[in-house]
Amino acid sequence: MTNDNWAQVSEELKQAVGANNHTTWIAPLRFEGLVDGVARFHVPTTFHGNYVLQNFGDQILTQLARAGITVQRLIFAQSANASAAPRPAAPQPAAPALAAAEDEDATPSATLDPRFTFDRFVVGKPNEMAHAAARRIAEGGSLGFNPLFLYGGVGLGKTHLMHAIGHELKANQPHLKVVLTSAEQFMYRFITALRDKRMMDFKQLYRSVDVLMVDDIQFLGGKDSTQEEFFHTFNALIDAGKRIIISADRAPGAMKDVEERITSRMGSGLVVDLFPTDFELRVGILQAKADYYRAQYPGIVVQPGVFEFLAQRISNNVRVLEGALTRLFAFASLVGREISLEMTQDCLADILRASDRKITVEEIQRRVSEHYNIRLSDMIGPKRLRSYARPRQVAMYLSKKLTSRSLPEIGRRFGGRDHTTVMHGVRKIEELKATDSQIADDLELLRRALEE
Repeated sequence: MTNDNWAQVSEELKQAVGANNHTTWIAPLRFEGLVDGVARFHVPTTFHGNYVLQNFGDQILTQLARAGITVQRLIFAQSANASAAPRPAAPQPAAPALAAAEDEDATPSATLDPRFTFDRFVVGKPNEMAHAAARRIAEGGSLGFNPLFLYGGVGLGKTHLMHAIGHELKANQPHLKVVLTSAEQFMYRFITALRDKRMMDFKQLYRSVDVLMVDDIQFLGGKDSTQEEFFHTFNALIDAGKRIIISADRAPGAMKDVEERITSRMGSGLVVDLFPTDFELRVGILQAKADYYRAQYPGIVVQPGVFEFLAQRISNNVRVLEGALTRLFAFASLVGREISLEMTQDCLADILRASDRKITVEEIQRRVSEHYNIRLSDMIGPKRLRSYARPRQVAMYLSKKLTSRSLPEIGRRFGGRDHTTVMHGVRKIEELKATDSQIADDLELLRRALEE
């Protein structure tokens, strides 16, 4: 096995373990050699190696086998002359977890993905404001907002924009210290610094940057000590006039188990919602992705209607959409055929089935009752108290918008109510949505939860 082989396997693992886990745990692994079926990897700390072995060892072995590489055992050590047998977390002198960041040019930053640039970000109405704000930060100069908070569902471009900002800043202002990290990485480094009694190094690392970007901040929820440190880091950078960009899957005020003092500060800058992609934007993304793949797979023809078919059937997640196109091009290359509608339906049968999940009125009722913390029986029952009536109208509105049920059918599922009652509820929520920001936020959160 060569380093190139490992790089390919590592990319495959990103799909299996997720981007955050890959950046935190897999990317730092350095392949050192394969002898007698034993693959050796260098790791930054003993803790890191033990964690990878326990949580991702089987997946690594499986992926290596799929790549045609025979490996019976994995060794994770801090140096090439470490013991040949993997040991549980033994108390041995560990290389300082933050040592890699002590060099003048080194930072605790995730590697910027070369695919995620502004040139390859397809702009449409759902994401144009987020794109414009990211561009403004990347261009430098004075801004009227800090931090920039990007939020939206999975696969809508938050991470892409953060990487694009990093690329642009490094190209145009190489003297700036730009750090992109995930909330999990921040927490991991914080725990490591506590364990190694190197908190001053940790503080200096994150408080000396010019631009700090933190992805998936919602994962700090419930991590009280890490939140405390992030709060002070955030304040120190803001006070020093440094830039902060944060992403999450929901608005600051909607995050669970995150301290109010943190959410209020994150919401004090520019908060931008990346809305779900519309049909035109999805077609544009597929066309841009296809242009990229045609360079890798020359000669492959995509028949008319394929992009439109995919954009119609896979509407909730751009990553799934792009992954579907990746599979199509790879399959077409292997079998030497054009990408037709028939091939698309056969090759992507599993993805298309998963995307066909139907939302039911009962599921909407359950979600709404949980969201408003009321009993389902009270929401669909006869009580007319405002605390029950408003959630009931929200559930009726979502049932009308997200299902194919008729008004009489919806009414029957809400305690046998008349269709005119449903019409009134839908109309009332339509009016409130335009004037009541809380109702608008509730509808958006519920819709996203139902479509996941």
